[in-house]
Amino acid sequence: MSDTKTLVALLLGDVCGQPGSRALFLGLHSLVKEYRADVVVVNGENAANGFGLNASLMEQFFALGVSVITSGNHIWQQDDIRGLLDSEKRLLRPANYPPQAPGHGSVVVDVKNYKVGVLNLQGRQSMPSIDCPFRVGMEQVNRMRKQTNLILVDFHAENSEEKEALGLYLDGKVSAVVGTHTHVQTADEKLLPHKTAYITDLGLCGPSDSVIGSDPKISIAKQLTQMPLRSEISDTAPLLQGVCVTLDTSTGQALAIERISRLYQI
Repeated sequence: MSDTKTLVALLLGDVCGQPGSRALFLGLHSLVKEYRADVVVVNGENAANGFGLNASLMEQFFALGVSVITSGNHIWQQDDIRGLLDSEKRLLRPANYPPQAPGHGSVVVDVKNYKVGVLNLQGRQSMPSIDCPFRVGMEQVNRMRKQTNLILVDFHAENSEEKEALGLYLDGKVSAVVGTHTHVQTADEKLLPHKTAYITDLGLCGPSDSVIGSDPKISIAKQLTQMPLRSEISDTAPLLQGVCVTLDTSTGQALAIERISRLYQI
């Protein structure tokens, strides 16, 4: 019998509006129990009606059992969260924003008898022009590896090529690289050659019948008219998507990755 000790990480896609919060409320506890998850990482940058995260939602997510909340380019859109970006260590903004921006891009949390690092990065293709996620990412990884070899990376990016390239760049140096931002779950979950778990996009925790979380009527009207119509979150059955990654605690390598997609009819 193998004496390999494992740790299980549940990584969930962008929480989008009230349906996304509802998906966590309805499904997170049972998912943690089903997969025997030890650590839960959720991207919360669209939780507050599609734009940003507020303090109340942050507290609700932690109360539900979320270990770390990652984010992306919309994290700045709710004023009451900005002070918490500095004070709440479990709330991350992408590490490659300028150092003058509030907040921090990585954290090491205690899980059972282990330390688990979580790193948040943001892409630059079709996104705001910020610092290089490859250079900053490697600097952060090298620093975190002094404390732990169990490192989970949320790469919040638009471009699949950029995501795949970062995955291979960090392969063998981190436990998992998972993409967020596009709200469309990809079917390319795999173990990279040096045993880093990878998926291009975790998908969406939010409304099932939607256009990346938004009301289809408005999204279609935007395409037909090319007018800058404000998106509204679709109010349909909540969907919860992400992956479960099993890690070898001695090496930090991923042993398995499983894609998850659950629909909750209420």
